[in-house]
Amino acid sequence: MTRCRLCGSEAMASVVDLGATPPCESFLAADQLDQPEPAYPLHLRVCTDCWLAQIPPLITPEETFKEYAYFSSYSTSWVEHARTFVDDAAARLDLGTDAFVVEVASNDGYLLKHVVDRGIRCLGIEPSVNVGAAARDAGVPTLTEFLSPDTGSAVRAEHGPADLVVANNVYAHIPDVVGFTEGLRALVADDGWVSIEVQHLLTLIEENQYDTIYHEHFQYYTVASAIRALASGGLALVDVELLPTHGGSIRLWARPAEVAGEPSQQVVDVLAREKAAGLQELSGYTEFSARVAKVRRDLLRFLITAAERGETVVGYGAPGKGNTLLNHCGIRPDLLAYTVDRNPYKHGRFTPGTRIPILPPERIAADKPDYVLVLPWNLRAELTEQLSFVHEWGGRLVFPIPELSIVEVAS
Repeated sequence: MTRCRLCGSEAMASVVDLGATPPCESFLAADQLDQPEPAYPLHLRVCTDCWLAQIPPLITPEETFKEYAYFSSYSTSWVEHARTFVDDAAARLDLGTDAFVVEVASNDGYLLKHVVDRGIRCLGIEPSVNVGAAARDAGVPTLTEFLSPDTGSAVRAEHGPADLVVANNVYAHIPDVVGFTEGLRALVADDGWVSIEVQHLLTLIEENQYDTIYHEHFQYYTVASAIRALASGGLALVDVELLPTHGGSIRLWARPAEVAGEPSQQVVDVLAREKAAGLQELSGYTEFSARVAKVRRDLLRFLITAAERGETVVGYGAPGKGNTLLNHCGIRPDLLAYTVDRNPYKHGRFTPGTRIPILPPERIAADKPDYVLVLPWNLRAELTEQLSFVHEWGGRLVFPIPELSIVEVAS
């Protein structure tokens, strides 16, 4: 990577190099196990002019999202998070039945179904054919398309301007930051609102959350770099919320620059926290690589010791982030016999690169392993409760991030 995709600067500094991995959602069918599997460098750098952290765009969104393995509705806590957001946004913005809400990257309708339940007109824009079809089957109007300035203008012309545009967990997934932001501006009414949720680079760095670095995530935002990105498309940040989702996210409330006004005190406060953490200078990034290496060593030491003792370790979940962790650590079925997932789409498939079988969740109770390695560690509270039954045979849960944690589960 020679230039920043946001500001065009060539002043790019290395943050962490995770080697080469396959795309994190490219789960393998059994008949693909003897076929070549492409892997791409996964090297995070930061622009020392605008401080946008980013990886090279080595795969395209079209390659990733036309057929997608992630269905948001399989996370109970995520669906509840979406419901709460819709309730709060409706109250905050006074959204009645005459309003129009658009969600970009609307997945399987996990969020907009709550908008439909309120009788508010809405539209999802979702590029993945399979999950978009699931949304329509659930009664959520969905357009199968990627957002661009042209798409935004076409939707606005057909449906009218949106009072609220929602873009949750997608602002990191697009290499054309400027074009996507212009698409958001094309969708939103001149006095409307844009709400964006994206992982916060501050917590990623502070909590060693390096497994959220993968090829679908082209960039990693602080509030400071998000302000620059929003401005590139004619939007201005008005407010920010700090969220616990994905290990620590920010919800950005933006408006067209002409009506935005001054940012809230919360924006000022978070910018000050980021500056104090050194994220607007190289000092905030220099130790991250060493801490990532320690996470790897600690997890491998635990898995190897368990294997030597004859103890069984299986995984829970097959999230994209888990595949960064598994590939970076070089974990294979000799150390992790299999993992399970609630999503039937993944059953009978294998994790990319590491070729670990993915089975239905019921397999854990049948096999009674000594340890369950929880790969979606960001759902720790939800999954600790879901997996409380492993206490019945003395099993324990293992969380690899922010540091190795072995947990006795209460019955």
